[in-house]
Amino acid sequence: MADVRFCSARDGIRLRYEIRGTGAPLVLVMGFSGSSRTWGEPFVQEIARRFQTVLIDNRGTGESDQPDQPWTIADMAADVAAVLDHARIARAHLYGISMGGMIAQEFALNSPDRLDRLVLGCTNCGLHDAVIGPPESTGALRPTPGITPAAQTRRLMEACCSRAFAASPQGQVFIEARIAEMANYPVTPMHTYKRQWAAIEGFGTLGRLAMIKAPTMVITGSEDPIVPAANADILQRHIPGAKAHVIEGAGHLFFWEAPEESAEVPGDFLLRA
Repeated sequence: MADVRFCSARDGIRLRYEIRGTGAPLVLVMGFSGSSRTWGEPFVQEIARRFQTVLIDNRGTGESDQPDQPWTIADMAADVAAVLDHARIARAHLYGISMGGMIAQEFALNSPDRLDRLVLGCTNCGLHDAVIGPPESTGALRPTPGITPAAQTRRLMEACCSRAFAASPQGQVFIEARIAEMANYPVTPMHTYKRQWAAIEGFGTLGRLAMIKAPTMVITGSEDPIVPAANADILQRHIPGAKAHVIEGAGHLFFWEAPEESAEVPGDFLLRA
């Protein structure tokens, strides 16, 4: 049963989060344009069996406020700190994917005393220093004028999967379920796509990665078309002692295609003494 709560960010934006499961605190930080629902129940149920799992609707998504105003990745990292303050959690593990991995990097750098261990999934250290995916894939991240939010979501979801998964009956059923769920939860507005993309364009940590002291695992799908797996190599080389794990055959949202592995391998790492 989810424990749903609301709190205020440092700039007054209302943030919605929920807590599920018991154990060591773990914050899941979602990526570009996604709310906490984007993780999908198969993965969340797996991870919540082992952790007190905190799921946040990033600003601009879900039941959090959706202001049409500029913000930065550092602002979103401060949102994570605000949630932890409200939940009275002094320290936690972080598991961030894609843009959420960028948020997690900023949190690790700006709030190191509040971080136990770090998992960075399908992410990079900033567009200027990243290996960029092919335009036909990365173009799905940008809003397409004249299409509905549901059509935009389908385009993005299919681009974030491996080609094999997106073309499979299992993949289509999963994507259809995510789109159907949109009817039961606030849709991410088009202006959030623009505001989050501007935040991503202003993000960069390559010169600061050596300052991350938390034990770190970098995880990626081998067939990620959005953030190619080579970006995980860059992160691993620059974060002291970082471990790496590749989910073979999986695309950008690897936790959709391999929920058990995506929960078990990082979970074992987070609980390591």
